Amino acid sequence: MLESNIMTEEKSVKFTIGQVVHHKMFDYRGVVVDVDPVFNSSEEWYENVALTKPPKDKPWYYVLVDGATHQTYVSERNLEPDESSKPIDHPLIGEFFNGVKDGIYVMRHRAN
Repeated sequence: MLESNIMTEEKSVKFTIGQVVHHKMFDYRGVVVDVDPVFNSSEEWYENVALTKPPKDKPWYYVLVDGATHQTYVSERNLEPDESSKPIDHPLIGEFFNGVKDGIYVMRHRAN
C-alpha cells in the first residue's frame, strides 16, 4: 500500500495520480487522474450530486471508473486504497497512463 502525503497548495492529499482507489459508499474501483486540493465545482453540482455533503475544504479526486466509460469527482473521505491488484478497465486509461509500476499507473507525458 502506498501512503502519500503530497502537499498541494498547502493541503495534504491522501491519494496520488495513478493510484487505484475504492469508493466506500458506491463500491466501485477506479484510478485517480487528477486532484483538487479543495472542492472545485459548482454549488449546484454539490447540492444535486454530493448527497452526503462531504467537506469542501478537503481534497477531491477525478477518478476513471473501472468497467465503465465515465469518470467521477469524489471527496477524499469516500475513498480508500484498493488492495485488489486488479487492472482498471476504462477506455481512457491509455490517454492518461502508459503502464503500471509497483501497482501505480504511470502518467503519460503530454506535449504542451
